[in-house]
Amino acid sequence: MTATPAHVAARRLGACARAGVLVLAVVLFLAPVIWIATTAYKPGRDIFSIPPVLGFTPTLANFRVLFGLFDVPGLVMNSLAISLGATAIALLVGVPCGYALARSRWKHAVTIAYALLAIRMMPRVVTLMPFYLLMRDVGLLGTTWAVALTNGTLSAGFVVWMMFSYFRALPPEAEYAAELDGRTAFGAFLFVAVPLVMPGIVASALFSIMLAWNDFLTPAYLTTADSKPLSVALLSAYGTKDVSWGTMGALAHFSTLPIVLIALILNRYFVQGLTKGMH
Repeated sequence: MTATPAHVAARRLGACARAGVLVLAVVLFLAPVIWIATTAYKPGRDIFSIPPVLGFTPTLANFRVLFGLFDVPGLVMNSLAISLGATAIALLVGVPCGYALARSRWKHAVTIAYALLAIRMMPRVVTLMPFYLLMRDVGLLGTTWAVALTNGTLSAGFVVWMMFSYFRALPPEAEYAAELDGRTAFGAFLFVAVPLVMPGIVASALFSIMLAWNDFLTPAYLTTADSKPLSVALLSAYGTKDVSWGTMGALAHFSTLPIVLIALILNRYFVQGLTKGMH
């Protein structure tokens, strides 16, 4: 059937409308990011000038002030230690637990997986006091380990649910064949099942890293000045009378660029893992 000019025009109009909606959505989502990024390079007089100044002379003064006020490398290392530590804990607990539930014949295995996911949905403020008392009693209060253990525990529920779905979609025949070849049950899990679900593991890891990196409430309560991460340091830009927007914009570079780079590098595995894990 030959398309009439009216049908062709309607399809083009629909395509243009969809493209326009997508462009508008991208602009709305990126506008705050662009604003805070450009603020780092603006002189103070141009940040809130009226009318707004679109063209300005870039300056690095805000970065010089930032490095004079903050130990930026130390803040970055604290954030990395918390994020990577929490992710390692979540994976070490969640991957074997998800595999065990996926291979279990117990009729309530699915219920257990979703019940563990509910832990991730719990408001963070509810867990602050129990974890504060626990870390105080074990002598970890004020350290990055306290935050890593807390975030890792809360993220483990999501990892269990994610890996449960992923392992359940994996046929067990390859593991049976490995056991017939002399592998133990643990060896079949580690050397056969785990490599086959690596996209799901990467997706779970990236999700855990982002949650721990962006968390503010937990490190605000469990860390000290020496162990605080970037998310807590951003609050220091708020003064008693005004907000140091230029300093905040400069510090935002270091709080967003590392996680954005990680997400870009692992994006393909993240999409594959989430797509299959949701089935």
